[in-house]
Amino acid sequence: MMRPTLGVIGAGKVGAVLASRFRTAGYPVMGATGRTDTTLLRINTMLPGVDVLTPAEVAAASDVILIAVPDDSLIAVAEELAASGAVRPGQYVLHTSGRHGTDALASLTRLGARAIAFHPAMTFTGTSVDFERTCVFGLTAADADRPFAEELVAALGGTPMWVAETDRALYHAALAHGANHLGTLVAQSMDLLRQAGATDPAAVLRPLLSASLENVLAYGDAALTGPVVRGDITTIRAHIDALAAAGVDDATVDAYLELARATASRAEADGRIAPATAGSIRSVLDEADWDTMAQIAAGI
Repeated sequence: MMRPTLGVIGAGKVGAVLASRFRTAGYPVMGATGRTDTTLLRINTMLPGVDVLTPAEVAAASDVILIAVPDDSLIAVAEELAASGAVRPGQYVLHTSGRHGTDALASLTRLGARAIAFHPAMTFTGTSVDFERTCVFGLTAADADRPFAEELVAALGGTPMWVAETDRALYHAALAHGANHLGTLVAQSMDLLRQAGATDPAAVLRPLLSASLENVLAYGDAALTGPVVRGDITTIRAHIDALAAAGVDDATVDAYLELARATASRAEADGRIAPATAGSIRSVLDEADWDTMAQIAAGI
């Protein structure tokens, strides 16, 4: 069975990987856009033999257009593509933004194009490492276009998740909070371990974080552990004192305090700690905030 042809506008880390995987799945890739040396090298490496074209040329040559550009550029890119006259009725246009639904492609659907929000819930390196990773795709499309969207996901070995247009930002906030902020949190933890004398903080954290992540994904709040959940107030106070004595940056201290508060609230709601204990923990955390503010004021 002949697969539809595909072209990619924005052959960055996401676009090049998805286009390469579609190609492997039997979708002929007719062209890709790229301007920077990095993007051109990625096209040459990951999509060998694919022509570098303009967006209008990609659209004219393809049954399916994959737009993989930053969120804030998507609407403008779609409008420029609409103005080019290269998009035709019935043509599928996908974008990989998590935040946006199909409304971002309104300039193209007014021309008769069929829009699909096609967001892979995965972090990308833009290298061959990404080829074997499977993930959920956050999809938004008209009812008539859902079977084709699911067919595309299946071709990539993924799993479809349907997201309402009005829920796209919430869906994307959940992913960013869980993945992007996790990266910040782990990097902060590694910095603290280096200060504590660890020569290989990744080796210290890897088994702990791997187990913690697997447990919380499987059991939710029941997997919470640590001094907050145990109500070890003196340990929490010792942590705060140690962070202050070590001169740890304000961003890391703020993250510790806010996440401890959030953990206390979840542990209290789950019945893991009594309301009185949760209140005592919050008092200790609030005192740390006041101490920080006093130190800042004194410095002024």
